[in-house]
Amino acid sequence: MSSTARTAHRARTRTAAAAALVLALTAATGCSSDSGDTGGDTVKVGLLVSLSGTYKTVGTDMRDGFQLYLDTHGGKLGGHAIDLVVADEGDGPPTALPAATKLVKKDKVDVLTGVVGGGSVNAVLPLVDQARIPFIGSNARPTVENVDYVWHTSYFSDEPGKAIAEYVASETDGPVYAIGPDYQGGHDELRGFTDAFDKAGGELANSDGKTTWTPFPTTTNFTPYFADIAASDAEAVYCFYAGKAAIDFVKQYATSDIADVPLYAAGFLTEGSVLPAQGKAAEGIYSVLNYAADLDNDANRKFVADWTAQHDAPPTTFAMASYDAAAVLDKAIAKADKDGDVTPETINKAIGALGQIDSPRGPWEFNQDTHAPVQKWYLREVRPDGEQLANVMVQDLATLGG
Repeated sequence: MSSTARTAHRARTRTAAAAALVLALTAATGCSSDSGDTGGDTVKVGLLVSLSGTYKTVGTDMRDGFQLYLDTHGGKLGGHAIDLVVADEGDGPPTALPAATKLVKKDKVDVLTGVVGGGSVNAVLPLVDQARIPFIGSNARPTVENVDYVWHTSYFSDEPGKAIAEYVASETDGPVYAIGPDYQGGHDELRGFTDAFDKAGGELANSDGKTTWTPFPTTTNFTPYFADIAASDAEAVYCFYAGKAAIDFVKQYATSDIADVPLYAAGFLTEGSVLPAQGKAAEGIYSVLNYAADLDNDANRKFVADWTAQHDAPPTTFAMASYDAAAVLDKAIAKADKDGDVTPETINKAIGALGQIDSPRGPWEFNQDTHAPVQKWYLREVRPDGEQLANVMVQDLATLGG
């Protein structure tokens, strides 16, 4: 081989080696960005929600809310194509943990979002910490000690009850009966109400002065519990139920001996597809939530219009919070891309620097200590809205999360 040929051969070898090194580095950095109109490499997002079991309707709305944001933003977040991997949380930790494990360890997602139940959140967080990927929860939020990689676009599980307790105390001339499902989410939701209700001077009508718990998820007949309420001196009832349990509770309540006793609830009792299933039995129920479909702001008008173009019913808080999770990722990925590489670490850092989010619920921002929203809560009443019943916003109740 001539000296010229050997020189050319060595040059080709160095070029091939350099190219191989670039490919290896790219694979190692996962979702790191590159320049150009394509917005860099694809970011893989794991969406874990209940697509079966008690909270299937909640999880379906969460999935559709995230997908709606993608559909209305060209399938990209922060200029990057998104590979959305959806997994079924089921009814709680026994099914949520293996599904999350697959997302994190086999699918190797860059971000995890969704999760319906507080117990499921606690079960999957060790995976998040170990993998050092951001978790943007979009439903129930239990208390978490280490929030380095934990963010939420929803609420703490005790906040709905906390937001409405003072109003119930002021509107009710006598004791209130508290009832809910016997699992972590129910405990958190009812604790928020009973603690704040006590501070507001309220008294529980329950015989032992404590919340009555119904077995979860097996309770379908609430008649015995309504008999206990009727035998008490309750002037009102406060409850937390969702999904199929909410349908059963409301329908049976309307035909029970306590049908005329005012019913207050965390908004999930009448939220989403459960309301049409409940029908007129739900009319007049007051609930508390961080969202109502009739809120008057530009972001909500666009959200509702986009949602109703694809769905026959108004959007829910579940859809909204997941939509907002996508919005948070959109802004965070764009910021990480502008500042340098897009990796799970840089996305996580960017989330903490976002500031105020323009949302269908109204403006909100992350509390820097808890990584949960500082947001308004609203009182709603089930009323006729045209030919259908709807959760109509009545008034602001409180701003929590600060």
